Amino acid sequence: MPEVFIAAGSNVEPEKNLALAARELSRVFPGARFSPWYRNRAVGFEGEDFINFVAGFATDAPLEAVLERLQAIEGLCGRTRAAPRWAPRSMDLDMLLYGQSVLRTPTLRLPRPDLLKRAYMLGPLADLAPGLRHPTEGVTIGELWRRFDQAAHPLIVVAPSLPPPAS
Repeated sequence: MPEVFIAAGSNVEPEKNLALAARELSRVFPGARFSPWYRNRAVGFEGEDFINFVAGFATDAPLEAVLERLQAIEGLCGRTRAAPRWAPRSMDLDMLLYGQSVLRTPTLRLPRPDLLKRAYMLGPLADLAPGLRHPTEGVTIGELWRRFDQAAHPLIVVAPSLPPPAS
């Protein structure tokens, strides 16, 4: 059963939307676990700070089904598919890793290429799975985070890893 890792981020009512996303991820993928939540600057546009976390879970659901469920959760949080790419987000759920899969299609690349460039993805993933080996880099996520220029991309802890509130 593949271990899946998802980056979650919001800069539109982020606490509310991330709590909703965490509850839904826990409901849809029982046993989901969560990194601490971090605040960081918007990347690619001027805007309010984002709050981000990474979730991990094991699932026997096929990749396409996981992606559909993630889009449904984004929709519950108010995300529309027509929103511009570099703009404020009520919810952004990005698949970082689906087991050790390496995939290159016009719409999806795994492992997610910007995982190695974005502190708000790599840092929380290192909190959650430091010993996990990156499928193409051949070193652990913890080592990749140690090598990362963390000072240039500060993350501010907003909340420790929290279990999602009961519905």
